[in-house]
Amino acid sequence: MRRLIFVTVLVAAAAVGAHLSAQNEVTNNFKFNSGQDVQPVFEGWSKNADGSFNMHFGYLNRNYVETPAIPAGLNNSIEPGGPDRGQPTFFYPRTQRNLFKVIVPKEWDKKRELIWTITVNGKTQKAFAWLQPEWEIDPAGGAATGGRTDKEFLSNKPPAITIAAVTGATANSAVTLNATVTDDGIPKPAPPRKPAIGQETPPALQGDADAPVNVPSVAGAGRQAGGGGRGGPQGPTVNWMVWRGPASVEFTPKISQVKDTAAQTSAVFTVPGEYILRGRASDRLLTTDAEVRVVVK
Repeated sequence: MRRLIFVTVLVAAAAVGAHLSAQNEVTNNFKFNSGQDVQPVFEGWSKNADGSFNMHFGYLNRNYVETPAIPAGLNNSIEPGGPDRGQPTFFYPRTQRNLFKVIVPKEWDKKRELIWTITVNGKTQKAFAWLQPEWEIDPAGGAATGGRTDKEFLSNKPPAITIAAVTGATANSAVTLNATVTDDGIPKPAPPRKPAIGQETPPALQGDADAPVNVPSVAGAGRQAGGGGRGGPQGPTVNWMVWRGPASVEFTPKISQVKDTAAQTSAVFTVPGEYILRGRASDRLLTTDAEVRVVVK
């Protein structure tokens, strides 16, 4: 009888353990619209011609919809030398790679840390940057070379970009952003990619009454500071984003094609305040950023 009770207890304990394990597995795989933290990310360092170093950063916003606005200061700081070292204060959802760099002098000690700290929704996360030899990357901020050593690639220069001043912006009214981009024509523009057969109209995510509650809202999900699609423009482009500001901005288009050195987009602000908008000119291999300040009344 005692043996039977002992075996029964073991079986019950195993069942409870399996249930808790499965429960934790489901909980840990939830996707959240909002309420989560932002993880700053150190992506590596590169060296400048004058001997100084670039510390490259991006971030992971663990929310699928929420776009926190965290001013430079106590809750968004880079030290030493900060708290403001030019980092973003508006955070798009999910992973945003190689968004900016912080320059440190050539005398920078190899073991000295540059620390980016972000606090949002009651949670603090840090990224620690230092000159670990294995973390040296190319100046573009990643594996941009793809191993290429051909003459065309090595002679490529990043595009140059300027953005015209914006005045008279008011909430809920469109303003035009005008960028001037010059490029050396390298690499040569590629033809637009055609969608795969059967994918001319990509499937849409639709929910019903039985849709799981942990699937984030479709609206706004996946909007990123980067962007670009398989069928999009293949020559020089400008990707528009909010770098600093109190709220999101609707860009139409988000990525604009450069035509005769001009790139243009429409921007609609829903919240008054001061914004810094960034345009990232790209020739598909190298990029250059420019910013414009916009005061929205």
